[in-house]
Amino acid sequence: MSPSSRNGRSRESPVTAVSNRTTLASEVIAASVGGAISAGVLYPLEVLKTKMQAQHDDRDMDEQATTMWRYAARLYRQQGWQIFVRGLETSALQSATEKALYFFAYTILKNAHQSVTHGKALGTATNLVLGCAAEWVHLPVSLPIDVWTTKIQTSSSADQTPLKILLTMLAEPNKAQWYQGWSAYTLLCLKPALQYTVYEQVKAAVVQTRQNKTLTAVEAFLLGMVARTVATVVVFPFLRAKVLLQTAKEPDTASASLSTTTSKPSVITLLTKVYERDGLAGLFQGLGPELTRGIFSAALMLMMKEKLASRVQRALDAKSNNVEIRSAIR
Repeated sequence: MSPSSRNGRSRESPVTAVSNRTTLASEVIAASVGGAISAGVLYPLEVLKTKMQAQHDDRDMDEQATTMWRYAARLYRQQGWQIFVRGLETSALQSATEKALYFFAYTILKNAHQSVTHGKALGTATNLVLGCAAEWVHLPVSLPIDVWTTKIQTSSSADQTPLKILLTMLAEPNKAQWYQGWSAYTLLCLKPALQYTVYEQVKAAVVQTRQNKTLTAVEAFLLGMVARTVATVVVFPFLRAKVLLQTAKEPDTASASLSTTTSKPSVITLLTKVYERDGLAGLFQGLGPELTRGIFSAALMLMMKEKLASRVQRALDAKSNNVEIRSAIR
């Protein structure tokens, strides 16, 4: 009979508590490191997709720069290779923070669900709900960094260093600017939720007969690519709306053609105007670099996370063995 049964109440054992803590630590550390590395490696594509998404008017893109690679060549001719690395450090910080807080919240919610349901596996719908909840946890911290990074990437002046842009933002009285694009996250929270739900559900099916319950590096890479593709295509118009809102001027002269008022339009109004002006292609402007960067970023991050998490877990388990021994003696 377990200690919890003898005491007449359900109580988490010391060993289980330590196991949950070490699992949480390994998930957070692995996701943070994997997110920072993948963001850094693929940062030029991040710059490219952001600048393409931020175009408020077709006149900003000439006929020779309508594809991803032509647009990249034009940027290189105009601003040199430096344009593709400006803001790299803030992007890596944002990615590390976002992934760490997401998996921190997701792992806690998943452990709580399994505790309440006595270890029942998560279904697809439950995974989506927990993923959306975990996404909202990191936004208060990660969105201001995302806004700062977007302003760095879309700045047209080489003199505007990341520090100068940050000081300018801090000096402005309107602090709501730090959360520009927040409304777009009403549905954008589905992107990581969809991505990690597809990943976790397929992973669970693949590893259910394995003893170590992990994917190989190749499996994690390929599954990460598929999961990110599905999630990106579904929510991409809202990704573009977020960037348009974050790069709009006050008053919104840059996007005046997208709105019938001088105030910033809502996400739905903005997307409606984009569709009326540019059609379906306008809603998916910048999808090429977003898919290219996103697919490889997710694949790299999830591959590294799988490997790092198992190694960190082993290191933490070695320390927790002492707790297990002391618990057994008691």
